[in-house]
Amino acid sequence: MKKFLNSLERVLSPMAKKIGENKYLIAIRDGFLLSTPVLIVGSFFLLIANFPLNQWDTWMSALLGKEWASHMMVPASASFDIMTILAVAGIAYSLARQFDEDAMQAAIISLVAFFIVTPYTTFFTPENTETVYEVTSLPLKWMGSSGLFLGMITALVATRLFVWVVRKGWKIKMPDSVPPTVSKSFEALIPSFVIIFVFFVIDWLVTLTSYGSLQDIIFNLLQMPLLSLGNTLGAMIVAYIFLHFFWFFGINGSSVVGAVFNPVLRALSMENLEAYKAHTEIPNIITGQFQDMFATFGGAGSTLSLVIVMVLFCKSQRIKKLSQLSIVPSFFGINEPIIFGLPIVLNPIILVPFVLVPTINIIIAYFAMSWGLVPFTNGIQLPWTTPIVFSGFLVSGWQGAVLQVLLLFLGMVIYYPFVKMMDRQYLEEEKNYAEELEDDINFEDFDFDAL
Repeated sequence: MKKFLNSLERVLSPMAKKIGENKYLIAIRDGFLLSTPVLIVGSFFLLIANFPLNQWDTWMSALLGKEWASHMMVPASASFDIMTILAVAGIAYSLARQFDEDAMQAAIISLVAFFIVTPYTTFFTPENTETVYEVTSLPLKWMGSSGLFLGMITALVATRLFVWVVRKGWKIKMPDSVPPTVSKSFEALIPSFVIIFVFFVIDWLVTLTSYGSLQDIIFNLLQMPLLSLGNTLGAMIVAYIFLHFFWFFGINGSSVVGAVFNPVLRALSMENLEAYKAHTEIPNIITGQFQDMFATFGGAGSTLSLVIVMVLFCKSQRIKKLSQLSIVPSFFGINEPIIFGLPIVLNPIILVPFVLVPTINIIIAYFAMSWGLVPFTNGIQLPWTTPIVFSGFLVSGWQGAVLQVLLLFLGMVIYYPFVKMMDRQYLEEEKNYAEELEDDINFEDFDFDAL
């Protein structure tokens, strides 16, 4: 077993290091994090407008008037309908900062590049007619989830091009007496021209194809196939097995695997959110909310089940004290005390349930939704620290809350024999230590008269 673990560590650790230190994946991760606060606030208003109670609309209409829901949707639309714009700016800003270049200027130029390759037209069919009009506008279709992948690509390419041009020395250098703000704007002039020209040529060439726009090419040839692959049970299981193996070796698996998988989950979540807002059929089972609210409770490994077993059934002082310290953080998804304190890291006894419990959670939750027993997640962005039951209710109704409780208890059943094995081992160690301590300090042989 030890040789196998050492071999596995030699393979996984370099891989995790490369992924964890990749500037482009870090930029995507941090870029999305910059927009997360406004998306959560927007979700709050969306949740109020569509709270899952039968009499909610009647109560709120009596309190705020018949149009209350449409007013509540304004902040939600203002954040979600432009999420790609926020992502472009955030990713470009993050990547430029990693290269120690002007992050704000890179974000601005990337946004301009994104708008260059985005068609300024919307097709509109008036009610009760079949005539389709092409209206000049900024299409919200490409500002939301549909344009997300092109937005990420544009931000990375434009920012990297900006860094390359600046480091080539192609910039206008102003005298030292010129204020820094003015000097920076002139230094960005040539890089801005190069980037805008490059994306202008790309857009021009794409218009000569049958697709018509780069948005259509990326959406049909890249985004849709990736979303179809990511929205499968197999992809989710494989991703989570790798995620938990990384954690087992003390590597933050959520960061490593999430850097690759989370952009796909976010796009799937946004598709569900758009359907939820439009009161149409929600399309996807696998989403960011499915991952956060049903795969793991209490953090990686679904360790809330583990901590509850520790509190209720363990007798060793080491585990009892650790569980008392960890129980409250675990309800909010914080499990580092368990990962490193129990420990789970490099602990072969606990590896099996640590990987097995979230895998079973994924499979059961997937089929529960696939068979119509639990509604698909609605795409509402909740903080990952939202406690169990409450989070399930908000994203999938009362059925989601019930499913969470069932999965929590199932996880306890799976963890129980492994935790008790550790508990007996720790009890034996504590007993042996106490006996050694008694032998070291033998009061019967001590000469008190000599004092």
